[in-house]
Amino acid sequence: MTRTVARLIGSIHPRFAVVLHDLLMVWMAWLVAVRLRYSFVAQPPPFDWLPVELWVVLAAQGIVLWWTGLYRGLWRFASLPDLWNIARASVLGAMAIFGGLFLFNRLEGIPRSVLISYPIVLILALGAPRWIYRYWKDSRYGSLPRGNFTAVRVLVLGAGRAGEALARDLRREGHYRPVGFVDDNRALRGAKLHGIPVLGELHQLPALAKEVAAEMLLIAMPSASNQQMQRVVELCEATGLAFRTVPRLQDIIDGRLNFNQLKEVAIEDLLGRDPVSLDWTAIRTGLSGKRVLVSGGGGSIGSELCRQIARLGVDSLIILELSEFNLYRIDQELRAEFPKLTLFSLLGDCGDRPLVEHVLCLHTPHIVFHAAAYKHVPLLEQQARQAVRNNVLATQCLAQAALRSGVATFLLISSDKAVNPANVMGATKRIAEMFCQRLAQQGGTRFLTVRFGNVLDSAGSVVPLFREQIQRGGPVTVTHPEITRYFMTIPEACQLILQALVLGEGDEVFALDMGEPVKIRYLAEQMIRLTGKRPGQEIDIVFTGLRPGEKLFEELFHPLEGYRPTRHSKIMQASHRAPDVALDEALQQMHQACETIDEGALSSMLSRLVPEFQSTILHEVDE
Repeated sequence: MTRTVARLIGSIHPRFAVVLHDLLMVWMAWLVAVRLRYSFVAQPPPFDWLPVELWVVLAAQGIVLWWTGLYRGLWRFASLPDLWNIARASVLGAMAIFGGLFLFNRLEGIPRSVLISYPIVLILALGAPRWIYRYWKDSRYGSLPRGNFTAVRVLVLGAGRAGEALARDLRREGHYRPVGFVDDNRALRGAKLHGIPVLGELHQLPALAKEVAAEMLLIAMPSASNQQMQRVVELCEATGLAFRTVPRLQDIIDGRLNFNQLKEVAIEDLLGRDPVSLDWTAIRTGLSGKRVLVSGGGGSIGSELCRQIARLGVDSLIILELSEFNLYRIDQELRAEFPKLTLFSLLGDCGDRPLVEHVLCLHTPHIVFHAAAYKHVPLLEQQARQAVRNNVLATQCLAQAALRSGVATFLLISSDKAVNPANVMGATKRIAEMFCQRLAQQGGTRFLTVRFGNVLDSAGSVVPLFREQIQRGGPVTVTHPEITRYFMTIPEACQLILQALVLGEGDEVFALDMGEPVKIRYLAEQMIRLTGKRPGQEIDIVFTGLRPGEKLFEELFHPLEGYRPTRHSKIMQASHRAPDVALDEALQQMHQACETIDEGALSSMLSRLVPEFQSTILHEVDE
């Protein structure tokens, strides 16, 4: 009989079955409320299963249940908001029934107290089956394997909201079986979340993992600082088990990952900096409705700038990119993600004067982000001509065209290598800074410069190089045991660039607070450990010596520049330094040297324009 009823219910449309169930509960709640009222009377009237007012009750309450949206939810995911919706629908339904019965028979024979007890009974009648059903589903799929699949026993690190939500989702999904929580909050010791115990503190992790026979560790600490993540990862590595993590809060906010999307711990989780707060209102106001051009928009920084800008309500976005593949890739991505964005993808060189002037005349951008540049230090040491053409002369071409066409703001993206440069790349970026500062004195266009250090996982940087070397089984090559670099994530760098845009008034050089420098050796060791290997044993680290133009450490400010804070704690401002030589004449000579491919003359002019570059070379020779 039971199976027959189950098959009959299963053949009915699920939504109709829920409506039928709720109307039955309304009927039952009304009868119970009436019965409760007359239970206090010595001689109650005969019990009527189908009282005359029942049809008014069913109609009024049914309309209210539908109007409140109760049938848009699923019993499988019943929660407190659903319970609140049931309570609201029950109270409103009692009021609708009162009105309906008043019109029907002036409430003849209906005790007023029934209308008070009825919504209480109905809340229980509608809520209890939903919660029982959810508990049954959670218990069924959270503890039993599906088919021949054996659920993986996992230990969840973090018993906060993220850990609780993760455990609930895992039990529902069924492929993972949470066997316990580990959390440093001693107040939680011995507590249970969804029936899963909090076993102990993080420092006990290796012992606890063995005790419960865990097969995997899941880190549920999206708001943990990088130092905290480093400690947690070290403890996970000590267990010898595989481990995963939920995304960081910034990744969730930016829409790159979903909350319940488990991922491997990445190097940016350990070395990236804590999220910074930005004045998004000012940034959006500064960009909304504007026409924006990004040169080098297909590169690591340029493409992320385009993504950030596309979200801020710009009138149009113009991308100027030399690489055909990079331009195609960012064009396809932006058109798919922002179908309403007015996008112009242009293939070309920033040093092509006719093209640059045509683009600026045609699209009349309000803001130009100049991200196009060559940046690979060792490669450029022997190719001064290409470094000068792209980093200096192309910047000159685009900046002058921007000034002539009335661009409101020109922002040059520079590098910490432009401070006391020891290489061609740094020297060319410093000259580009000098030229933009000189143009700023002519007025009409704001010229801003933003310096920052290395960004994690950018094209041609050390992170993808190390990743490839580790995949090949090593060795991982580090130039010097003591070499350090500043690091930040690509999204953070671009967000701070946008913040600097609305801070500057013209002729400023901004430097981003890069935090503490990181030893490249430590970076290599952490990347090896994150793959489950042991540095120095399973994968070797080899020191190859400093490369041409490479320094042991980088600087963000020249001693003569000084620096002062701005309105944003992560952005500092440097003082302007005027060049010691006639800049226009020197740039003209550079043009001529590039035409004749005179590498010697170019190197000499770099040293003359950037005295720090020459003095650094002489210092290395003396040593």
